[in-house]
Amino acid sequence: MATRTPLSVRRARPEDFEPLAATLARAFYDDPVTAWFYPDDARRMRHARRFFAIRMRQIAGQDEIYTTPEHSGGALWTLPDRWREDLRQALMLLPMLPVLLPRIVRSARAVREIERRHPAEPHFYLSVLGTDPDQQGGGIASALLAPVLERCDSDGLPAYLESSRESNVGFYARHGFEVTERMELPDGPPLWLMWRDPRPAGRPAGR
Repeated sequence: MATRTPLSVRRARPEDFEPLAATLARAFYDDPVTAWFYPDDARRMRHARRFFAIRMRQIAGQDEIYTTPEHSGGALWTLPDRWREDLRQALMLLPMLPVLLPRIVRSARAVREIERRHPAEPHFYLSVLGTDPDQQGGGIASALLAPVLERCDSDGLPAYLESSRESNVGFYARHGFEVTERMELPDGPPLWLMWRDPRPAGRPAGR
């Protein structure tokens, strides 16, 4: 039997942001929440790509962004106590305002409801995890999660995420996350809020 080559994962650099944003836009094109924010099918890819590029620039240098050498997927994490956007980060989103303006009230309500449920306890926050649709199922997402989950375990810190697809809940559960709530966005799709306690040393990844 052939030995499977371990997937290579590294921290993203600024020159990775644009190609990685394109990958994430493809990964999230048919995502229910992405479609809710950007309902125009013809423009969604462009809007999502722009958003992900901005998001990476927002957190660059202070949080954790992981990708592969081929930009086949990406994981965007914020460090404990840094998940709320500061003024600088909020201003960086101004170029997206014309896109969101027709749905600004609905979008603001959704963000407010999501933030209201965000745990207060210090934790690592997985804001984005996506794999190129052509590469899904090959272990890339698990490899992208590994560096920060290992750090969570070594530092004794929990992790948190919001899953926009029920079909992904089982994947996250295999990595130690548990659903704490199923919430409905205002006039929109559901989200599964998931929490992961740090694993004791030596505990296997599978459950």
